[in-house]
Amino acid sequence: MLTRLKAQMLLDECTGDDIWSVELCTQKGIPPTWIDELTDAYESGFNSDSETIYYGDKIVNQFEGIRDVDLAIRLADHLGADVQRVLSAAFSRAAVVRALREAVEEG
Repeated sequence: MLTRLKAQMLLDECTGDDIWSVELCTQKGIPPTWIDELTDAYESGFNSDSETIYYGDKIVNQFEGIRDVDLAIRLADHLGADVQRVLSAAFSRAAVVRALREAVEEG
């Protein structure tokens, strides 16, 4: 079971720019049903560094995992935040995560 404190701690780890491996999600205690629902395969783009996926210090062409922005959305919803309001007002993944944290703090 994901406690409120654990969910808040996980939300604090999200940046909006990372992809968490399935292994990491399992280690962190993300519910298995969430892992199944949110896991996807991603491909690197090479037009800019922000499109490139790194695993450790290495560039990878493909990576299976969970975008932490998607995890942050699920966590904030679990914590009772008005996720739709936040999503309609934020314009970048990092801004979404910051706004979700604020919405959770405001209660």
